[in-house]
Amino acid sequence: MHEVPLTLAAPLDAATRHVSGVLARLGSPRRAARGADPTVRRVVRAVIGGGFGKMNPVLVTVTLTAGGQGGTAVSVRGAAKEGLIKQRAGERTARRVAALLTTADPDGSRAGAGR
Repeated sequence: MHEVPLTLAAPLDAATRHVSGVLARLGSPRRAARGADPTVRRVVRAVIGGGFGKMNPVLVTVTLTAGGQGGTAVSVRGAAKEGLIKQRAGERTARRVAALLTTADPDGSRAGAGR
């Protein structure tokens, strides 16, 4: 399991839409359990192929927390089962998702900057 913290320069709603879109393009979205107040914190999950040939399923969990000045704190966590040969699929997939989240969002503006 590996976790990548970053900050998106977008309000919580826009950041959630951006994250959901990126995860949907990369893999199979999963329903997140309802938890804390959705106006402050949200969780988006997907199973994404990782490792050699993208054949190792990686559960990616993105936690979004509303921040000050319209920004959103984001935590990207990747978890995968490793076999005899360690491929670090969870770590590599979490880093790949984090990199994609900090690039331009669908409307062409910059979504955020990494920490």
